[in-house]
Amino acid sequence: MRARRVTTSVVLAALASLPVAAPARADDTPALTTPGSPMVLANEPHQLTLSWAPATWAGEPTGDGPISYEVQAPLGPYTYRLLGTTTATTLTLTDLAPGTTYRIAVAARAPGGYSDSSTTTAVRTAAGRATVGYRNLDWSPSNNQIQYVLQVTNTGSAPLDLTTVRARYHLRFEGGNTSLVTNCDWAALGCDRLRQTVGFFVVPGTPPGYPIPGTTVPGWVELTFTDGTLAPGASTGPIQLRHHRHSWSDIDERDDPSWLAAAGQWTENDRITLDVDGVREFGDSFG
Repeated sequence: MRARRVTTSVVLAALASLPVAAPARADDTPALTTPGSPMVLANEPHQLTLSWAPATWAGEPTGDGPISYEVQAPLGPYTYRLLGTTTATTLTLTDLAPGTTYRIAVAARAPGGYSDSSTTTAVRTAAGRATVGYRNLDWSPSNNQIQYVLQVTNTGSAPLDLTTVRARYHLRFEGGNTSLVTNCDWAALGCDRLRQTVGFFVVPGTPPGYPIPGTTVPGWVELTFTDGTLAPGASTGPIQLRHHRHSWSDIDERDDPSWLAAAGQWTENDRITLDVDGVREFGDSFG
């Protein structure tokens, strides 16, 4: 069955604790016990089915109405990515990225009460039709170049038309400076068969194509292919890429979503995204 096209159906939740109308408690402790850590019942490329032990009322007074559960991907203190809600103790999350590690927790909510978030479960979704291998070649993350190697592998059961593949290396442009020169230093299949495009998100309300000066702008370097087909299990071989500003000024890579510290070996970096025919098959730049 063909996976549906990816949409931005999962949003960032601004607060981890939502306002509730709860009975007064002298120690201001949660009125609900903490749900169990989520367990994985089924793992597929675009979805996970999870289960957890229920929360209960911790004591008197108790609230009215059903207890509901928020399935969260914690991002930091008091912030999380909301993945789904339910009144049951099982939930199938859809529109997830294949081959991607998610840290997942569960919190309970009810009229008159809330719980702490459960301990997190780390789970990597099953691989899709293709994956991206990554190797960082730059041991200094704050010099004037970005250098890394990518390798696309067909993990599906059918031939992969490379002209349908789009890989994105996600980064952040400091100071609103989106100037970037892209280079292919070497590729096993030939640099002439590759295309690189720089893109970035524009804050709503600003002129199209113009980021706000002095701000950090999230963006990407997009890699596409002009031709080629990969048999199941085959890869493109190494693709060695290098980028720099027109001014050759320093670039701080440490806050780039796709950057990993140099380790001298290949890894499947799931903060590099790969789509086939517009369907996400690997990676999630939001973490």
